[in-house]
Amino acid sequence: MTALGGLPLFLRAVRSLDVPGSVKRHLRLKQRERGLDEAAYVESFLTLNAVSGDCLEDFDQLREAPDVTQMAGYTMPSAEAARKFLYRFHEDGLIEQAQRELGGPVSYTPEESAPLLALAQVNQDVVRELGRRCAEHKIATVDLDSTIIESWKKEAKRTYEGVTGYHSMLALWAEMNVVLADEFRDGNLPAQQQPLRVARRVFAALPETVGEYYFRGDSACEEEGLLTWLRNEQRPDGPQGFIGFAVSARMNPALREEILATPEEHWQPYHPDSQAIKECAQVDYFPEETAENHYREPLRTIAIRIRHKQGNCLQAGRRRSTLRCGPISGIGNRSGGWSGIARRPARLRRRMR
Repeated sequence: MTALGGLPLFLRAVRSLDVPGSVKRHLRLKQRERGLDEAAYVESFLTLNAVSGDCLEDFDQLREAPDVTQMAGYTMPSAEAARKFLYRFHEDGLIEQAQRELGGPVSYTPEESAPLLALAQVNQDVVRELGRRCAEHKIATVDLDSTIIESWKKEAKRTYEGVTGYHSMLALWAEMNVVLADEFRDGNLPAQQQPLRVARRVFAALPETVGEYYFRGDSACEEEGLLTWLRNEQRPDGPQGFIGFAVSARMNPALREEILATPEEHWQPYHPDSQAIKECAQVDYFPEETAENHYREPLRTIAIRIRHKQGNCLQAGRRRSTLRCGPISGIGNRSGGWSGIARRPARLRRRMR
């Protein structure tokens, strides 16, 4: 008898995707033969996450459960052994190098250690195996987002929300609901800092079966280096050709003025809603381009207006959001055109191409 009836199926899926084999090929940490190997440790952490464990001490409960041992085929590591395994991924030298390059202990993102890069390769192997098995999925929409993870560790930095924690960046293949890449960052690091570095890794992780590329992001992705890279169809370190993209745009006085000046007849309904009237319109807003983008088609700006049907009874009966949009000829075959990208999760503010 067990309360974890879904665990055998989970472990079967992990092993079917050859996660243990990939770990053995790429990750080398242990110096002794005794004890669990790297593959078993990685699988143990996946198991801990699958059964909703939220701290290393939960390993001790799994270790004492005979049903878990029987299903996994080995005894789970102790909390202390798991902690020591995690410490092997940490390299103080990389942190010190990042501090020297920036001239002090300011916000920074050190280069990833060799063991962390090995885990990234394992994840890439899984993504490509999924692409092989699901070769009919030819479209990949990358959803890049930063999330604050609250933590009370003494090393945790204060985030913009006022709590201490970490500010991780995570990229998802939206059509497959699969994590493509991530970057674990200190809490005091701005979300807008170096998103291009993560984006390059994300597109490199996609399988060769994908032939159509799109990108979504919040306002942290409204960063000139990233947008220039996405607009460049001969982009270095990335897939060649068109990438349709949609990112949130930050409001400013000039943009707000153009939105308010948009004629009423230009506003068109774009998404049915029983509680609100949702409309969009193209706005005549064209900020100055960098020299590299002078000869490219300009990004367009799309505004989204949300009016509550009971607006007179509410304190805030109207909201406005903005989208900057570029050429969309490459996404004409998608349902809903550019709005098909913008709707899929319910994020309404987008700067789009």
